Amino acid sequence: MGIQLNEEIRRLLDGRHFAVLATINPDGGPQTSAMWLGREGDDVLFSTVAGRRKHRNLERDPRASVTILDSDDPYNYVELRGRVTVEEDIGRAFDTGLSWKYDGRDPDPDPPGAVRLILRMTVDKATGYAA
Repeated sequence: MGIQLNEEIRRLLDGRHFAVLATINPDGGPQTSAMWLGREGDDVLFSTVAGRRKHRNLERDPRASVTILDSDDPYNYVELRGRVTVEEDIGRAFDTGLSWKYDGRDPDPDPPGAVRLILRMTVDKATGYAA
């Protein structure tokens, strides 16, 4: 069970703000990815394709951190830490919604045979100016 997010964090998650997701590589070093993100309740959601480094890292170690910068005021940010679970994005519905949120159009096609996933973070800690 995660923490309840405040209204400012929810505003950042619901807006068109970019984020950086950090996962842990097998050697213990950090791996980061610039990401689009969404929210369901107090969970933070991302989209990826099965087999990418962030997916493999999270399957091995579900701990992650995400930093969201306010596009209008980058000094206003929040870092969220938590654990991630992985589920299939059936029909690519979640990814398509993110594409419309950020780009205003359908997403480019994935490579043949790609499996689109939803990464769902349950937030355990929030820090930063928006926290």
